[in-house]
Formats: sequence, C-alpha cells, structure tokens
Amino acid sequence: MFFDRGTYEEVLMNWINKYDATAVYWNRNYDPIKYHKDRRLAELLHEQGIIVKTFEGTLLLEPWRIKKEDGSPYKVFTPYYKAHRKESVPPPIPRIKEISVFRSSEILGLYLDELGLLPKIQWTSRLEEKWLAGEYEGFRKLQAFVKNHLKSYTHNRDYPSIDAHSSLSPYLAVGSLSIRSVYHFVIQQAESVAEPFIRQLIWRDFSYSVLLHFPESIQNPLQAKFTKFQWLENQDTFSAWTKGLTGYPIVDAGMRELWETGFMHNRVRMIVASFLTKHLLLSWQKGAYWFWDTLIDADIANNTMGWQWVAGTGLDSAPYFRIFNPTLQGEKFDSNGEYIKKWVPELQMLPNQYIHEPDKAPKEVLLQAGIILGENYPYPIVDHKASRIRALERYQQIK
Repeated sequence: MFFDRGTYEEVLMNWINKYDATAVYWNRNYDPIKYHKDRRLAELLHEQGIIVKTFEGTLLLEPWRIKKEDGSPYKVFTPYYKAHRKESVPPPIPRIKEISVFRSSEILGLYLDELGLLPKIQWTSRLEEKWLAGEYEGFRKLQAFVKNHLKSYTHNRDYPSIDAHSSLSPYLAVGSLSIRSVYHFVIQQAESVAEPFIRQLIWRDFSYSVLLHFPESIQNPLQAKFTKFQWLENQDTFSAWTKGLTGYPIVDAGMRELWETGFMHNRVRMIVASFLTKHLLLSWQKGAYWFWDTLIDADIANNTMGWQWVAGTGLDSAPYFRIFNPTLQGEKFDSNGEYIKKWVPELQMLPNQYIHEPDKAPKEVLLQAGIILGENYPYPIVDHKASRIRALERYQQIK
C-alpha cells in the first residue's frame, strides 16, 4: 500500500487533476480539529468546481439532529435519550458487492513501511492476542454478545470478571463496524431485552452532540467554576496510577488491563478515573490524555465525556461529592477478587478476605502469600479517608 507525499489538500488536488475527478465523497468526522479541517477542504473543492458530498458514517443520528424545541442542544442525557428514541434510525447501507478502482503504475508515492508507524520494540503482543481487526471479527463479536450476554447485560455489565460487555467499542471507534448495523441487528434479534444496550449507543450519540456544540470541552471543563479548581501536580502519584502501583487492587488491576490489552472494563474505568481526580487530585485532562494514548477503543467524544462526568466538571456529571471508595467498589463488583488476581498476579495467593486491602492482612498471611508490602506490592499511596476529606475541601472552595 502506498501514500502520496504532501498535505492532504495537495495530494487530493493532484489526484483530482490527474484523473479528472468531478466529485469527492467522505464520511464526516466530528473531532473538532478534523471537522473544521474537512469543512475548509470542502470550501476549497467547491471553489474548484468539484462536487462535495458528505455522509453520516459514525453515529446513529447526526449530532445536530436532536435539539430542544427552542433549537438549543440538550445538556442533560435523559431528556436527550427520550427525544432520540422518538426518532427513526436510518438502516445501514447494504454491503457493497462489487467496486471498480483505478490502478496506475505511474503513481510514485510513499509506501506504508516508510512511514515508521510500527513500534521498534514489540510491545503489542497482548493486544494482538485479544483483538482481531476488521468488520468480520466485529460482527462475530456482535453475534456472540446478542446470543450470550444481551439478556443479562443490565446486571452483569458491572462485574469485570464476568466479561459480559459487548467488546464492540474498538470496532465502532475505528469505523470498521457500522453503529447503525449494530443498532438494527440488536433490535431485530432481541428487541425485548435490547433497551439497556441501546441506551449506551445513544449515550455515544449524546457525547458527540455535546462535543459538536462545545468543542472546547476536550481541553476545558464545561462547568466554568472548575476553571479555578486547584489540581495538584505530582508526577510520582500519576506514574504510580499509570503503572497500576497505587496499592488499591481494583485500581491497579484496571490500569494493568489497560496497558496490556488496550481495554478496560467500563465500571473499572469509572473507579480509576474517580481515584485519579478525587483521591490523587490530579486533573481529569491528564487522565483523558493517558486513556487517549492507551485505549484501543479511544473515542474523542466518549473519552472527554466520560472523564468530565467522573470529575464532576461536565454538563450532566456525577456530583463533585461522589467519591468512589475503591475498596468498597472492589468488594461490590469483584467480591472474590477474580479480576484482581488475573491482572495483579502478585496477589493471587492472598485470601479473599484481604484481596481488596492487602495492607490490612496480618504479616503471617502476607508471608504465606509471598507478599512483601513496599517491595513486590505497594502500600496504598494515599489514605482513602484523608483523601476524601481533602477532595471535598478542595471542591468546596469553588462551590
């Protein structure tokens, strides 16, 4: 595979001129930078007399489709969701069975291996074990999810050891699976139990609606008062969080799953995000950047919306005083420590009684489990009660 050299405007205009193209089609991208870049490109093509047609290929409905009666965008999810459900989601375009493409030996360009995109150090082996690329694999996962997990999705989705999520987000994020195909397949196959999952798809649409109308949300809190919030700057605690070395097993399990597989269970995403922003008082932007770099399903709207929701800085967010206790969250959603033991192997021999608080285990129990706190597993880097009080005091300053 090859690529021409030059800016995308230069390359596209060269191809248009060389092959006498009269029209350019593309699917819209709502990342604010790409969206406005595409609009400038459309204007340039129009000036050259080229027909431009753009299409919805990312969402159930266009992000400007669902609005209040006064024409303003929704800022709260529940009324947006109700309004969305009253609309008809267009069917997916039928699969293309045949296509003609031009080939030319005259094209001299830049070959894929010249771009240096692949890492020199082979760190992707665990990702490759877990994920197979392409539409076929995405659809296979969709079929398996509807058959095996959709009926129990409402209850099981919060338990990371059950692995009851759809695993479709990477395929939706990169565009190898049509979200409209997913929607209509789920409705056709299991409409009576589909609504909780459909709600999650609509949350994704809502995230893009917010992003389109408030593009500054990628960098800035949507609640203006949080611009004055005094986040801490502590590279040591941030590094411990990224490496899964916080001393809170459910947090560490999630961060290690992320690093090894490029994925993290959604419930655990909320727990680790709350820990970063509330216990460590590090900014949600730092967390969002880390997720963007490491998630295989990185999605600009979902990522931004999720972090602002947990931090309490968004339009429709968890209240600032909601501070997850990571120990209680672990006990509730991973009671036997199955998820923890999978991703934090140094705790595998620890009795379930202490799996969520290794630092509370007697010395002889730790010794039998082969754990030396501070050496092969860390002490908690912060105290939960003290951190909670500190966070509430800091939030009160801007209330």
